[in-house]
Amino acid sequence: MSAIGSGRRIPPWLAIFGVIFVCSWAGNQFSPLLLMYEQRAHYSSLWVNLFLGVYVLGLAPALLIAGSLSDRHGRKPLMLVGVGCALLGSAFLAFGQFGPGFLIVGRLFSGGSVGVAMAVGNSWMKELSQAPYDRAADESSGARRGSLAFTLGSAIGALVAGLIAQWGPIPEVLPFLIHILVTVPFAIVVLRAPETQRSGGVAGPWWRQLRVPSAGHRRFIRVVVVAAPWIFTSAAIGYGYLPTQLRGATGQWGLVFATVATVVALGTSSAIQPIAKRVHSVTSARGLATAVFIMALGIAVTTVAIAAQSVWIGLLANLVIGVGMGIGLVSALLEVQRIAGPRDLAGLTGVFYAVAYIGFLAPALIAAVVGVVPLATVLWVVVGLAVVSYALVGVSSRKHLPGGLPGEGV
Repeated sequence: MSAIGSGRRIPPWLAIFGVIFVCSWAGNQFSPLLLMYEQRAHYSSLWVNLFLGVYVLGLAPALLIAGSLSDRHGRKPLMLVGVGCALLGSAFLAFGQFGPGFLIVGRLFSGGSVGVAMAVGNSWMKELSQAPYDRAADESSGARRGSLAFTLGSAIGALVAGLIAQWGPIPEVLPFLIHILVTVPFAIVVLRAPETQRSGGVAGPWWRQLRVPSAGHRRFIRVVVVAAPWIFTSAAIGYGYLPTQLRGATGQWGLVFATVATVVALGTSSAIQPIAKRVHSVTSARGLATAVFIMALGIAVTTVAIAAQSVWIGLLANLVIGVGMGIGLVSALLEVQRIAGPRDLAGLTGVFYAVAYIGFLAPALIAAVVGVVPLATVLWVVVGLAVVSYALVGVSSRKHLPGGLPGEGV
């Protein structure tokens, strides 16, 4: 029996942690490079933010399709596709200096990789974080481990790419080559990991297998869907859009600031996740409501940082956003795991992330609007919408609970 399968040397959940890690690395290594493409390749702000947002077009279909298919045909084959997308994404991005087409295709594949990792990887992690694979894990271990793998992978990807862009050789190529070398072994890891979902497809056309019955649950629609977009709206504004607006304050250190801002947000998100378990409640949406409020505050601080052209306020904004992201990811995944039926956990996880990742389009939308409306006005409107979402989550926080829930959590 393999080391992964036996659990004597490498717990099965830890192997999937690594797979989610490298796929998340693929998705976020591009974020700190936005300034590089703007300054060295002379792309406009709109083009650069389109590069950031276009990856949602690869991510959303992967989230919606891969999760449902893995619920019926197994986690392993879909996760292999995710690792393949991560490799192709970095390969195309490494040729990005030859034209925007390579960047767009690379971002699409990177989005597909993250989509599979989030929908399939998180569900696989949940199943491997319980008996018989891990008898010591508690009910929230799967959600915490999955979200931690995502945030750590995103942070390391941004850190490596940002440092090379500032000080390393061939910054348009080297970050992506490093990611390819790190990722290749994880194709073998996926093949050796234990399958937790046996094949059992729905009869008829393949698209019937994409139906996710629990996506119509009222609590999912009125609580999770309302809160989800703010997780990545706040992230995209904090460490994607903000660095492009502080060019005057950062000067030649713009890439360093973009890298540090990303690491601060994602590092804080990782560090806060053990505390998120305590904020979450099984009979209310306390965790998600708290997260949305904190993320609204983070966007407000970002607005102040841009107005003051302050690097330090910008870092504070990403610290606040990171707290909100960490609580929001763990709480949302715990809500999803309670709402999902026995045959659509990955499907509902995919739907959640598809809604959440809509937020990555925020910088492109802001860049398109600021020519007509002042930037400060646009950002304060975004803050206002976040506050409205917080109120809506609060109103629905104790309604439409899934049946059979235990008492109030701590």
